[in-house]
Amino acid sequence: MPKKQSLTDLNEIENHTIGHYDNNAEPFWQGTKDHDVSQNIESFLEALPQNEAMDILDFGCGPGRDLNTFKSLGHRPVGLDGSKEFCQLAVKHSGCQVLHQSFLKLELEENSFDGVFANASMFHVPSQELGRILNGLHRALRPDGVLFTSNPRGNDEGWQGQRYGHYMEFEPSKVYLEQAGFKVIHHYYRPEDKPREQQPWLAIVAKRIERNENKSQ
Repeated sequence: MPKKQSLTDLNEIENHTIGHYDNNAEPFWQGTKDHDVSQNIESFLEALPQNEAMDILDFGCGPGRDLNTFKSLGHRPVGLDGSKEFCQLAVKHSGCQVLHQSFLKLELEENSFDGVFANASMFHVPSQELGRILNGLHRALRPDGVLFTSNPRGNDEGWQGQRYGHYMEFEPSKVYLEQAGFKVIHHYYRPEDKPREQQPWLAIVAKRIERNENKSQ
């Protein structure tokens, strides 16, 4: 069940979490710029049409590491992050367009992207808001668009230090995605070649499916 939060609670969650990243933007960049997420990027791109330049939204782009990768592969990535400091670093590091938008106040045009890459970001969305955010990403994706998510797995929600997190295993994650109009293509755990108890990350590749919003149940 989603954890009920008041509007004041949601604003506090978002402001404190974004504030943490604003205050630690440069150390975060130094600590993550060389992380190998090639498995995630390859799994995401393999689900998209091949040999074509794709319009990609890097949802929670941070300081721009993955924007650079997508750009170098010939795609048209756009970043999005709630942290102003991250947005500035992402532009500096990638030269890409970056949208300064918080996850809970998205303003995305419909049918704008072929794929959404949400690597280590979606878990910051409180459970009660997750369905709404996924629906917004569904609208922003074009037909047959692809959504990739990678999040710490678990069965918990709340504060960890100055950051708020919502942690799920595969089955509840799948339910949220299906309710928002996505079909899971496949999922896996990271890092590779480790026992499950040593794989804290859950990655999911899902495809946008058409739905009739006015269809009676």
